[in-house]
Amino acid sequence: MPKVEFKMPRLGESITEAAIIKWWKSEGDTIEIDEILLEVATDKVDSEVPSNISGTVVELLYQANDVIQIGAPIAIIDSNGKPLEKKKAVPSSAVETSQKALKTTKTSPLPLGGAGGGIFISPLVESIAKQHHISYEELARIPASGNDGRLRKSDVMQYIAEGRPFKFAQPIPDNSGFKVPNLQFDKGKGKLVEMDRMRQMIADHMVFSKHTSPHVTAYVEADLTEMVSWRNKVKSNFQKKYNEKLTFTPLFIECIAKAIKEYPMINSSLDGKNIIVKDDINIGMATALPSGNLIVPVVRNADKKTLQELAAITNELATKAREGKLTADETKGSTFTISNVGTFGSLMGTPIINQPEAAILATGIIKKRAEVMERESGDSIEIRSMMYLSLSFDHRIVDGYLAGSFLRRIADEMEQFDVNREL
Repeated sequence: MPKVEFKMPRLGESITEAAIIKWWKSEGDTIEIDEILLEVATDKVDSEVPSNISGTVVELLYQANDVIQIGAPIAIIDSNGKPLEKKKAVPSSAVETSQKALKTTKTSPLPLGGAGGGIFISPLVESIAKQHHISYEELARIPASGNDGRLRKSDVMQYIAEGRPFKFAQPIPDNSGFKVPNLQFDKGKGKLVEMDRMRQMIADHMVFSKHTSPHVTAYVEADLTEMVSWRNKVKSNFQKKYNEKLTFTPLFIECIAKAIKEYPMINSSLDGKNIIVKDDINIGMATALPSGNLIVPVVRNADKKTLQELAAITNELATKAREGKLTADETKGSTFTISNVGTFGSLMGTPIINQPEAAILATGIIKKRAEVMERESGDSIEIRSMMYLSLSFDHRIVDGYLAGSFLRRIADEMEQFDVNREL
């Protein structure tokens, strides 16, 4: 009876290789046409591969977890029936040469945080991990979508695209002097309130941001007396002339946009080892919803808009947010975010970066205080409208000097407000 090579079949247009998960037949077993010979995995799907030959399995050229090129021989079957397409047997020496050329290293078990357990990864996933310098400990934390908790290529690529949130999470070694105790906290009794979908997404994004970016927060205090005085004087005329309320938000955004133009590296994102300095200045404004959740509508090209335009846009976005009418496009594409924690009466805040941005600004409550003012005639104590500004920034791409200079520039823009400004 003729010996026929069984080759790794085509599994999709863009798939060039597959990993063997399990052989359903052993050497010496008989197999019929359309009977399952093995199960394989690609970066997209797990598939059962049927035989197109009936006969006896003479030799399995690879083992489970080996990665094989599409079209490469993977088994030798002694055919006692007619194959679906004619195959030409090759000498055993050629098979051995092919096997040596295509065979890859076996999978290694990965320790799960020193717990003594393990998962298995394919050589394909292992090669990607080596390319991106991902440790076994980090791989073990990536959510796996394959059969039996197997980590797939698509899982790893998605994890890399998300910025590797577990990059700096390291297990505590078994031989360390301290281990995190398995504390059973008494969480108390009370009404159970299930998180809605938006709250779950916010929670995930906040944890992801803290895992991704090393957060540092800088603070300055700004004297807004002139800005407050001007707004109070013109807000009625502004609404009559433009039919728009004049809040502090468009005034703040105007100052921030000017500061960003002077310090463009703040308006950036990290992409692997590259920093993308954005062309557009799109300011996200964190807005509270009636449910208590937050959403971030975006003022696009804020540096190119007049105060009237900024007021109209911020009012419209805030109204849509309260009414739940924001579109997806109105919440995408921000390059820098502002969060007005003063709205809730907070003196200051330590905001969490809105990924993938480099920084976020929190503005505190505007509070009247007695301040010592230096005048040509001498020092005096005056009542001034003061506000704290806090900037949380990603220390991977923004250093203290840049963050401090940018934050001080915003404060200067606010303090040097032109009280003679015309509507």
